[in-house]
Amino acid sequence: MAKTVMAKFKVYLLILLGSCIAAAGINLFLVPNKIAPGGVSGIATVLHYLSNGALPVGMTMLAFDIPLYIIGYRFIGRKFIVRTMFSSISLSLMIDFSNSLLSMVSERYFASSPENAGNLIVFTVFGGLLLGVGLGIVFRVGATTGGTDLAAKILHRFTPKLSLGNLLMCLDGAVIVFATIVFNSIILGLYAIITIFIMSKVIDAIMEGVDFSKCVYIISEKSDIIAERILADIDRGVTALKGTGMYTKKDKEVLFCVLDRSQIPRLKEIVKEIDESAFVILTDAREVLGEGFQNYEHEME
Repeated sequence: MAKTVMAKFKVYLLILLGSCIAAAGINLFLVPNKIAPGGVSGIATVLHYLSNGALPVGMTMLAFDIPLYIIGYRFIGRKFIVRTMFSSISLSLMIDFSNSLLSMVSERYFASSPENAGNLIVFTVFGGLLLGVGLGIVFRVGATTGGTDLAAKILHRFTPKLSLGNLLMCLDGAVIVFATIVFNSIILGLYAIITIFIMSKVIDAIMEGVDFSKCVYIISEKSDIIAERILADIDRGVTALKGTGMYTKKDKEVLFCVLDRSQIPRLKEIVKEIDESAFVILTDAREVLGEGFQNYEHEME
């Protein structure tokens, strides 16, 4: 029971952390420079300027999300919606509560002006970076911040032939076009696209891991000796896969193992020393779970 409570506490603590980071990216770099990177935050940014600041970005985002929660609760499930509601409310509150402080910081150090107009690309990059880190943390624990992500999931129920990625791209693209027209600036629209690209790459890195390991396949007539040396010298497990050479029609053993990047030079030395004609394939492994690598992450209820 205690472990379950702690697991839930950790989930919601991470959601709060992610919301804080995303809010910093929005308030410091994106909203002050009229960069609307799709989604509900992009719509809220445009409406914020159309109302001359009367509509706060955070509460406007929440107002758009509420109808999606009601629909999503029916089609997607309680657990996902509860976490999404919490993350969306957290992000909206963080954006509005930190707005005054972060706006002063942005105006003092980051705001666009004729003197630093060339720095808009820097604001775009760091806005996308912070937004990606924040959303990546939220996504990692099984939630979203609502908005177009949730809208895409709901629409996918009615249009299964369209992938979630395509639906999300269409929704975000429509928001960028809307912002481009309102702000009368194709340049700002292009910067918004850059922000989305950076944000998506950062989210992928957080979701899939950035500590790359290497998968190694070795085909050799001396596979037994190579396997013994890997076990003894590198202390990594090796699995022998059965294969058949389609040209020679002979059965072969294909060695498979996963190594840290730092162990690759030693592996190459071993293979070269034993069989210079061995065929070696190295591929990236984004995330490796199990003995000698990362521990399994227990599902958090």
